[in-house]
Amino acid sequence: MAASGPAIVLVGLMGAGKTAIGRRLAARLGLPFVDADHEIEAAAGMSVAEIFSRLGEKAFRDGERRVIARLLADGPLVLATGGGAFMDNETRALVRARALSVWLRVPLPVLVRRVSGRTDRPLLTGKDPAVVLGELAQRRYPTYAEADIVVDCADEPAEGTTSRVAAAIAAWSPPLKVHVALAERAYDILIGPGLIARAGALAAAVLPRRRVIVIADETVAGLHGAALAKAFDDTGVAHTMLTVPAGEQSKSMVALSDLLGRMTEAGIDRRTGIVAFGGGVVGDLAGFAAAVALRGLPFVQIPTSLLAQVDSSVGGKTGVNLPAGKNLVGAFHQPNLVLCDTSVLATLPMRERRAGYAEIVKYGLIDDAAFFAWCEAHGEALLAGDAETIAEAVRSCCAAKARVVADDERETRADGGRALLNLGHTFGHALEAEVGYDGARLLHGEAVSVGLGLAFALSARLGFCAPDDVARVRAHLAAVGLPADLGMLNRRFSAARLIGHMRKDKKAEAGRLTFILARGIGAAFVSRDVAEEEVAALLADEGCEP
Repeated sequence: MAASGPAIVLVGLMGAGKTAIGRRLAARLGLPFVDADHEIEAAAGMSVAEIFSRLGEKAFRDGERRVIARLLADGPLVLATGGGAFMDNETRALVRARALSVWLRVPLPVLVRRVSGRTDRPLLTGKDPAVVLGELAQRRYPTYAEADIVVDCADEPAEGTTSRVAAAIAAWSPPLKVHVALAERAYDILIGPGLIARAGALAAAVLPRRRVIVIADETVAGLHGAALAKAFDDTGVAHTMLTVPAGEQSKSMVALSDLLGRMTEAGIDRRTGIVAFGGGVVGDLAGFAAAVALRGLPFVQIPTSLLAQVDSSVGGKTGVNLPAGKNLVGAFHQPNLVLCDTSVLATLPMRERRAGYAEIVKYGLIDDAAFFAWCEAHGEALLAGDAETIAEAVRSCCAAKARVVADDERETRADGGRALLNLGHTFGHALEAEVGYDGARLLHGEAVSVGLGLAFALSARLGFCAPDDVARVRAHLAAVGLPADLGMLNRRFSAARLIGHMRKDKKAEAGRLTFILARGIGAAFVSRDVAEEEVAALLADEGCEP
């Protein structure tokens, strides 16, 4: 069990039994046990009560922090901390980085009974224990809730509680983590089940204050809003939830203006966090609102669709659509944190899960042929809901995008860089514009799926890749139930109209169309000199009207 971290740190109010439980837990795990207060007393040459009396609480906390830092640097151990240690921001960050923290949450009446009459607790001197502990609980419990594990303790023998703590540690597994390296704008993407329940604790660690505006679509709010609200309540994060209608229609200037007005009415200031809670539409809309409100607010992404988890929630692109085209108004605004709770994907309709899978396939086609082969082998299991397969796919895609974003955050590299992530999107966005961004008729991922097939078909037509590559890409997309060509959309399209939409695409330069093409699977590149006649000829071959 000790392999889960270099140390296990027990936190909780006085009387929680941290020392008694810690000794027994250390014996079970074969680790040394250390009581932080005893170490502090040894270092200072006086008792905790004397340190408080002579030097004050600030001096005690400074010394406590130094002692805990030294102990956590010494290797695996079980460490019992004083009740106030975890409240110190620097100490808590130290524990978060180096250890697995466990909060022993004990009912207040039990705590009062345990500490009554004790004379070694400075905070109780001359005071009613019930009043003191009640005040401490109100102040400290929201911060204690940031611990990795919370164990509810009963009034029982220490051995029983120790067994439950040991079982909780054995069952705990950290979320997968991907770091987006952007200097002062760097952040982590956390991936795994149950992260919505931990959202308050995780967000509190990266936001400037415990106050957020949650922006959710109506469907997600109905399914998961109560769980997110509880997570914020448990950690003392004040929150207001604003909902928008589900669907691409909410990615508009009208919806943005309405949302900004409601955010202002809710009393935002520059330290208010904005939480995007939903799929790609909500992430783009909420992120843009966070970018422009008061010239920029801190921002957390909690994507609830597969497409948003593997792509749109990462990288800081935010924006809304115009009638002329998709994402034509927006800003780069990096989040402070991304929480990909894979357990919520179970509520997605299969059609939306497939649409998200198209973006997963894209990453293999750009520059990782081995990952495309992995998709061919595991795509059906992923879509069937296999938890480990889903988590690995999300991790792989987020890691790939993080590398690209760190190298080309604002898509300025002439040799491709971040622009490669648009593979399939020039065609896909044109298809979405043609159907009026109507998700009932065509989801973004479905449009991208067709676009991937068309991008490879155009590449083959221009002699860059083999026809066998086109066939392989389309075969896999069709095998998992995605539309792989225009014919599978059961709708007639005009080549002239689609090309007209492409001319308005944000990637077009000086009137020239920009395409991401491929020299084979895993070998994408940017091309800005494809003649419109070639595109028109391809679309005619694919069944489009002139």
